[in-house]
Amino acid sequence: QVQLVESGGGLVQPGGSLRLSCAASGNIFSDSVMGWYRQAPGKQRELVAAITRGGRISYADSVKGRFAISRDNAKNTVYLQMSSLKPEDTAVYVCNAKNIYAYWGQGTQVTVSS
Repeated sequence: QVQLVESGGGLVQPGGSLRLSCAASGNIFSDSVMGWYRQAPGKQRELVAAITRGGRISYADSVKGRFAISRDNAKNTVYLQMSSLKPEDTAVYVCNAKNIYAYWGQGTQVTVSS
């Protein structure tokens, strides 16, 4: 059974940092492109960052230079290091694994507010 479990969300002040983690089980990690999406209230879900199993990375323009995605294939875990956070980064962040299927985690709330 495939499971993606996110952790690391929370409340942070503008300019602060958070690191999100997504642990994958079910034997999919090594074959999957791993990504982080986010969805803010009233907005569509958007891709924040993605990383292939070979380490090729892409970012949304809105987070370039502030966020960094990485993956540890030995731990079946993908990370999203978020720095210089802004109020507009507030959203539910959801982990995604994509091979011939797409799998989703439950999401973790990130709130950026003073």
